[in-house]
This record gives sequence, C-alpha cells and structure tokens, in this order.
Amino acid sequence: MKSIYLLLLVLIVSCKSDNKATRDIAVTDVSKTSNANQVTVDYQFDTTALLDNVKELSSDTYQGRRTGTKGGELARAFVIKQFIARGVTPLVPDYTQPFTFKITKSYDAVNILGLIKGTESTDKYIVLSAHYDHEGVKNGKIYNGADDDASGISALFAFAEFFAKYPPKHNVILAAFDAEELGLKGAYHFVEDNTIQKRNIVLNLNMDMISRSEDKQLFAVGSHHYPILKPIIANFKDIGTTDLIIGHEGVTKGDDWTYSSDHAAFHKAKIPFIYFGVADHKDYHKPTDDFENIDQQFYKDAVQTIITVFTQFDNLDF
Repeated sequence: MKSIYLLLLVLIVSCKSDNKATRDIAVTDVSKTSNANQVTVDYQFDTTALLDNVKELSSDTYQGRRTGTKGGELARAFVIKQFIARGVTPLVPDYTQPFTFKITKSYDAVNILGLIKGTESTDKYIVLSAHYDHEGVKNGKIYNGADDDASGISALFAFAEFFAKYPPKHNVILAAFDAEELGLKGAYHFVEDNTIQKRNIVLNLNMDMISRSEDKQLFAVGSHHYPILKPIIANFKDIGTTDLIIGHEGVTKGDDWTYSSDHAAFHKAKIPFIYFGVADHKDYHKPTDDFENIDQQFYKDAVQTIITVFTQFDNLDF
C-alpha cells in the first residue's frame, strides 16, 4: 500500500474539519459497546470472526503471503474457504482468475472473485476489493501484513455475512486481488480482462489498511473525482471510535492517494471509486505489522462504517 509524507499529512489533516458536514456518533439500540467511549454500536457482522480471520491470515503460517509463493497459495485457499463458508457464489470457476506478469522475473498470480447477486439493479456491479498478498519473507523476517491488508480481506468476509441477511440491490463482486504489492497487477488484470464489462461496473470500494489509526481517522478518497459520491461521505454520521474523513485526493500537492492502491485500476478506466484507508504507521511494510498491533475497537468500527457507507451507495441510481 501507499507511502506518504508524514509532515504533509499533519498539515492536511488539520484542515479537514470543513470536509464533513457532521461529526456526530451514530448511536443504535443493539448489540455491543465500545469501551473507548461507551457508545453502543450495532455490528452487522461477527466481530469475533473478523478479528480471528485477521489473526489467522497474518500468522507466520502464511509466510507473508507474497505473490507466487507457497504462503500466497495457502492464503488463497483460506480466502476461498471463507467465501464458501459464507455462501458466496463464484464469479469465475473455483473463484480463481489466474494471470501472469513479468517484472524482473515472471510471476504466476491469482485473483479470487466471488459474487453476491443483487435484488434490483441486476445488470450493474459494485466491486468491493482488498488485496491478500503482502511482502513475504525478507532477510529471514516474515512480513505478516496484518493491517496491510489482512484487515481488508477480513472485511470482505464481514460483508458476505452482512449480505446473507441484507441482500444488496446491485450485484456485488467480492474481489481479493493478488499482486497489489507488485504494482496493482491483480486489479489491473481484473479491469482489463473484461470478465465483467467495464460499463456495467458502477463503483469500486477499495479497502487497504483499515485496522489502526492513532488519531482514529479513516480516510475516504475519491469523491473529489466523482462528486456524485461526495454527499454520502460528507454527511456521514461517525460510528463508534472511527472518524470518517474526506482527504488525500490530490487537491493539495503531495496529498494524493488516488493511485496508491487497487482502486487506481478502476479510476484509470473511469469507474468511480472510494478508497478507505488509514495513514501510514510505524509498522507499515515492516515485519512488525502483526495482529497484536492493530486497534481492535477502531477496526470493528471502521468495518461497520464501510458497510454503512456501502448501503447508502447501494441506494443510488448509477
């Protein structure tokens, strides 16, 4: 995932208060309580499973999930197993979209693609994406990538649980992309392969690093490029500990995450996107990006935030 200039981040974040019409916390009447602020949040997914899946996928078993390795293969099997367990339909045979590419050497990579059928706009698709690859093993140290991006992958499973109870209006593709760390290769292959015609994809919501933030800030990137999406983000009532903020959209030089992750492939194809992510932290792309270092409360609230934002986008007539 992306890197940024920390000084610029501080300056930009300090100017973001006008980008949200509200800063209210969404209080609902059921379920589980955030110990941080004693606000009750209705989680529409299994929070225990959410955390367990991040812990599993970022364990040493998967050896950093590098594209083309045994660890990457094990991660792929794990993702498919979770899709099957949640009743996700394969978009492609066996959920797998294999492809090859070459940088300094050739790589065999595989996207994992599931489908949730919509109830109304059945000719249109929203793609929910995250990447399951990471940095692998370097100098004998395993880069487990808990935040980057086991957090996004586990959120896909949470979405599948949500859809089992609340089917979407649009068709939804759950896309676990490979080779993001090697140049967003999986996302570009998916968009260019035309498994689904580009004209039928109305939105991409990409999740890459969503499980920790010292400032409790979850950035939503993209509405500057696609103004139809902005009112939903700007007027969103924050959930629990998570502060949803518009930013990093290229309005200010050095502050642009438009091409920082898999959403770039959709943007280049003129498909609207919103990217959800946090600022880089001290464990970014280091062997210390482990499950123990995520913020469990923030992460649960962030996933519920993204699900709630999705439901509002799903009501739009694209």
